[in-house]
Amino acid sequence: MVVKKNLSISFISPEALPFVKTGGLADVVGSLSRQFKLLDLDVEVFLPFYKQIKEKNPGSKVVFEQLSAKLGYREIYFCLRKTSYQGVDFYFVDNEDFFHRDNLYGTSFGDYPDNLIRFAFFSKAVLVSLIALNSKPDIIHSNDWQTALVPFYMRKDRDVSKFFGRSRSLFTIHNLAYQGIGPSDTLPLLGIDYDFFTPGYFEFYGKINLMKAGIIFSEVISTVSKGYAREILTEEFGCGLQGLLQKRKNDIYGILNGADYSLWDPAKDNYIAANYNQESLSNKYLCKKDLLHEVGLDYSYTGPLLGVISRLAKQKGIDVLISAMHDIVRAGYKIIILGTGEERYQQALWELSRIYPDKIAVRVAFDDSLAHKIEAGCDLFLMPSEYEPCGLNQMYSLKYATPPVVRAVGGLDDTVIDYTQSPLRGNGFKFRRPEAGDFLNALHRAVDVYNNKDKWRELTVRAMSFDFSWEVSAGQYVNLYRKIIKGES
Repeated sequence: MVVKKNLSISFISPEALPFVKTGGLADVVGSLSRQFKLLDLDVEVFLPFYKQIKEKNPGSKVVFEQLSAKLGYREIYFCLRKTSYQGVDFYFVDNEDFFHRDNLYGTSFGDYPDNLIRFAFFSKAVLVSLIALNSKPDIIHSNDWQTALVPFYMRKDRDVSKFFGRSRSLFTIHNLAYQGIGPSDTLPLLGIDYDFFTPGYFEFYGKINLMKAGIIFSEVISTVSKGYAREILTEEFGCGLQGLLQKRKNDIYGILNGADYSLWDPAKDNYIAANYNQESLSNKYLCKKDLLHEVGLDYSYTGPLLGVISRLAKQKGIDVLISAMHDIVRAGYKIIILGTGEERYQQALWELSRIYPDKIAVRVAFDDSLAHKIEAGCDLFLMPSEYEPCGLNQMYSLKYATPPVVRAVGGLDDTVIDYTQSPLRGNGFKFRRPEAGDFLNALHRAVDVYNNKDKWRELTVRAMSFDFSWEVSAGQYVNLYRKIIKGES
């Protein structure tokens, strides 16, 4: 694919690989920016300079020792730093008060109370930084509520709006449920006049909602799958914003996230015990034994090994998983769960692992090495999500010959074909209702196929053949960028 070299993109995101990650957003921004570089686009990424980034990347270069962003009555100072990774320039907004904390957004007990101010500052600081760099990108691409104020400031803030007269904005919704909601008296602290505290702008049931700014003020909105783009227009998945989104439905595009196979490929994965491909699938058993040994389960076990890598949150169907756990154990299966999140889920899963120490292994952590080992060593991967805008782990699981069992929502429904319904095309197993019974039915259907060696090999070999690489998704984004610039979107 040939792309004109002068297309310039500035990504603004609260997280991105390889520097910091709590969820799929980091994978998307990191992978997509690298893919754009391969297409000869001018691309740069702006991130907060979190404590975690500072500790892992002490050698970042100072670009501007001191810049300032005006937020309401406050002049907030920051340092702009820079480093490069695989040809992509990453800029970091460094403010110790806001970003040198133990976690990105909060603790297991709740969000930081000043999150709206933290990320409003970050959004404004990035625009100030672009002005200082004399950079006028064609597209300023912001992501989720943390950067939803970027298109608002671009159009309405007198400090910066003139400079960005020719730049266009794209706002991507990775997860509509997280909207940046706070008390109305926060509005002036964000540099926003109370004239905007109306239902047509920031007001949301008596509070302010930053996600609305991205939806209202960006030229175009994208989501991370075609299925999710349709779902967010409905009451079930619209999270209270379906009416606003319906008004802009002609400006909403669904582009499926891709999988970064340079990082997720069992044929060359350095984390796993043995590499394998479609011709050497027997090596997967060595990965299974190694994984069982690492988490302290019986490594001679030959039954179905189930894996979960997830944020421990209601959205991810953790309630459904916990409700089904006793039945999973009674059926004789073993399960390994990796993730971090809400304290109540952590405690419930720890308690289950205490009751069934020979059946359930729980690791409350972010552990990239173990995540790779789970994908390679498990037989089935579970994603019982209440909703899933895109999902990446089901794509990784297919590549690792670990068929996913998923709820048929969003990107999961777009990428997983149910084997029971389509045995000649299927690559996994799906269920519809967010209930333990429906989930268990799909799981038992999957295990029935697992117990038939010929059918299982046919399924797993086929699963590995599915290609969700970033090249296709990146091309769709480039086409969308060009439509935005031409005013055709």
